[in-house]
Amino acid sequence: MRKKLYTILGAALSMGMVLSACSGGNQATPEQKPAEPSGTAEIPAAQKDSVLRVNIHMEPPTLHPAQATDTTSLMILKSIMEGLTRVGQDGKPQLAAAEDIKISEDLKTYTFKLRDLKWTNGDPVTAYDYEYAWKWALDPHNESEYAYQMYPILNAEKVKNKELPLDQLGVKAEDEKTLVVHLENPTPYFLELTAFATFFPVNQKATEGNKNWHAQAATYVGNGPFKLTKWEHGSQVIIEKNESYWDADTVKLTRVEMAIIEDQNTELSMFQNGELDWAGSPFSSLPTVAMPQLKQEGKMTTVPIAGTYMYKFNTKKPPFDNAKIRKAFSYAVDRQAIVENVTQGGQLPAMAYVPPTMFPENEKGVFQHHNVEEAKKLLAEGMKEAGYDKLPPITLSYNTGEAHAKIAQAIQDMWKQNLGVEVSLTNSEWKVHLEAVQEQDFQVARMAWLGDFNDAINFLELYTVPEGNNSTLWTSEPFNKLIKDSYTETDSAKRQQLMKDAEKILMDEMPIIPIYYYTYSYLKADNVKDVYMDGLGNVDLKWAYVE
Repeated sequence: MRKKLYTILGAALSMGMVLSACSGGNQATPEQKPAEPSGTAEIPAAQKDSVLRVNIHMEPPTLHPAQATDTTSLMILKSIMEGLTRVGQDGKPQLAAAEDIKISEDLKTYTFKLRDLKWTNGDPVTAYDYEYAWKWALDPHNESEYAYQMYPILNAEKVKNKELPLDQLGVKAEDEKTLVVHLENPTPYFLELTAFATFFPVNQKATEGNKNWHAQAATYVGNGPFKLTKWEHGSQVIIEKNESYWDADTVKLTRVEMAIIEDQNTELSMFQNGELDWAGSPFSSLPTVAMPQLKQEGKMTTVPIAGTYMYKFNTKKPPFDNAKIRKAFSYAVDRQAIVENVTQGGQLPAMAYVPPTMFPENEKGVFQHHNVEEAKKLLAEGMKEAGYDKLPPITLSYNTGEAHAKIAQAIQDMWKQNLGVEVSLTNSEWKVHLEAVQEQDFQVARMAWLGDFNDAINFLELYTVPEGNNSTLWTSEPFNKLIKDSYTETDSAKRQQLMKDAEKILMDEMPIIPIYYYTYSYLKADNVKDVYMDGLGNVDLKWAYVE
């Protein structure tokens, strides 16, 4: 699912909010580096036992930094691990494990100087741990879907594609405290990338002889503001304050208890009964049927985030190997009706892929919205091209959840009413659904993308190769060329246009159906303070506390 956007050279805009307050931020240059975190002076001293109780809705599939791709795993990782930088409460990258960063004049070499740090098992955190973790992610023998985020690093893509050996990667630990990174091109969002989970360190000694070190609390070794102390699979995750964390004085929570309860109504009842301090996003979601009343009563907070809810086509499976048929199914969807009558959480209908938080004009859309006559025309043309008198059986897959089910049922009905097509529905729990999508075992599947860092390339580059997160198997050389050109374009306006032109190709060939742009809706207890959420939908508990 995952969470998560703007210009290159000069400034990378970002959005940050502490619950509802937003502010912009600038990307670091040699003269403007991440600030040293200042803490939150106005926060009172923590109570003897400051506990936050939330529900994470599903079992985290993995807590390996290089393998996590879903919002639940990434949220927990942000608490129990830490990168060289961290996105602060102002939405800007700030110094974290690194106490100093030097950037070369050509903006292509970064030298990180580490603090005196410890792993939760007492070992020192070193630059070698970062080098090891990054090389592990890029090792072609290891599975790491987000390894492509490291492609700004010199030779990273060639290493992952087995064109160069690992020792040619532009990452080198010069000593225990110094990590030098060489980039292919200037990458003004690089210090936001180094705050992301794929760039977190891994304690090599802790992994030796135990490839499943990340699957149990007893063997987990982290370096974040919290430590993993309990993981009852399918039931509960507990993290506690890490007293050996370098900035432990800033951490006010003593413990975070995360229940794993799938039913949204049960979660809401637990919140109303005082058993949870938070209900809804970003940890889980509220029952759609309850949202109108909660909103009317003024109890629910809703904030926009940079994410797109979508359906993906498997473009190698009939009948969706035909672009006109794909477009027909997209044009037959009434997105306005879905957000008004089904989701009811303030979402914006998506007539483009990249959220308007990045491309503001996308609020108006790139493709036609709910044009039934055009949809019928395209379906007839596509069926004729493919030689169909009747479409083959079609199945829409989604992961278990009340909201997903209601959306799927609504769209199933739209396809029947507008196109005369019968579609079967099937659902499975998240991990099973995700595995099926990753293995291309689907025709149409519910998925989403939330930005990982503040640049639109994070949404678009997924579709440059028919693998990994591009489970549609769609590919386009003109699209790929535009994205490739954007990597080296130093003029911000020209780079933006390259990405917008690429998006038009994506939306013309329609390997995905954007449905709506995400909002987060939640309830929180009045005594819960400073749970930080950025404009990408990422949540950080480092500064949170319970009065």
